[in-house]
Amino acid sequence: MDSKKDVKHQFGKSADSYVSSAIHKDGKDLQKLVQLATFTGEEDLLDIATGGGHTANAFAPLLKKVTALDLTPEMLKAAEKFIRANGHLNVDFIIGDAENLPFSDGVFDIVTCRIAPHHFPNVNKFVQEVHRVLKPSGQFLLDDNVVPEDDDYDLFYNTIEKWRDYSHFRAWKKSEWLHMLEVNGFEVHEIHRFEKTFQYESWCNRMNLPENEKDKLSNYIQNSSQKVKEKFRVSIANDQVISFQGEAVIMKALKR
Repeated sequence: MDSKKDVKHQFGKSADSYVSSAIHKDGKDLQKLVQLATFTGEEDLLDIATGGGHTANAFAPLLKKVTALDLTPEMLKAAEKFIRANGHLNVDFIIGDAENLPFSDGVFDIVTCRIAPHHFPNVNKFVQEVHRVLKPSGQFLLDDNVVPEDDDYDLFYNTIEKWRDYSHFRAWKKSEWLHMLEVNGFEVHEIHRFEKTFQYESWCNRMNLPENEKDKLSNYIQNSSQKVKEKFRVSIANDQVISFQGEAVIMKALKR
């Protein structure tokens, strides 16, 4: 399977669990994303890889129109059910690819993308597409898990994410995001780093990881170097991983 088929397969069967996932539904990053946006209420917003629809849902009551886009039909249906149940009628739902957006140039005031780019095989093309569909001086609000600059930490985090979820492509370093945004015509105005605690059981179960793989992955984490376990605040009890800590960033960039 190619990586985009992997994404559709994984998220097709996990759609409802993403709508109800606490880390997606209640994350403080969602409030921060809304705070960082500048708007009058007349804007058109595109939410790329909308997933459970939480970002689109948060912005819908504040803006004129929101377009929620996702590659996975089942995910889009789950997002629509969730958003419509909250009474928001100004949201359109469109199936589409983040790296080949089905929109004309310069049509959106704001583009958001939350906890998704680590699934994109060509993230540079995604950034170029965001730039293309934004109006001049349009805002790009990016929110995703990142890896530390140290290569050992990078390898560890991307290894365990790929193990848990074969549709994971890569979590990027903060420096890599800065580079990609700036070389593709954006000016980065704000960066906020925050920590995320992952509860091992629910983290694995969200991707329907089989029990034997869960155990193998737990062993891999426990057998990692002390340096890695300290960095990721790995919590272990009764020979089982209980939780670990990752990091994410929100970046606000303007099209130039």
